[in-house]
Amino acid sequence: MLRAEDHQHLGELGLPFDVSVDAGMIAIIIHGWPLPDGYAPNVTDLLLRLAPGFPDVPPDMYWCDPPVRVAATGSFPTAADSMEVHLGRTWQRFSRHLAGGQWVPGRDNLASYLAVVRHELATSIQIPAQ
Repeated sequence: MLRAEDHQHLGELGLPFDVSVDAGMIAIIIHGWPLPDGYAPNVTDLLLRLAPGFPDVPPDMYWCDPPVRVAATGSFPTAADSMEVHLGRTWQRFSRHLAGGQWVPGRDNLASYLAVVRHELATSIQIPAQ
């Protein structure tokens, strides 16, 4: 399902993970994904759903369970207030889309997509000044 380098990268994260097929998509659950400051809870399970042909086909969106909120306000992050059922669980969808040219087939892979997810989570909320 996954290329060897992508599977190896998952192992290097040091977090438990599962890889399966769900509705024709490669489903990766990374358990205990740490969230940056400003979110509650501080860890969640992260679901990636990759289309057949990944990494030549770019990924789109990601999901969390348990749902995460902005700690300072208790609100959902922008464009992350929809819930969907995948793999028998209810997941909070982060409706995030790569910009044109942001994904380069032949260069990008699972490691680069997880870097995008980390960066997006780290920069998408404003932590109020104290």
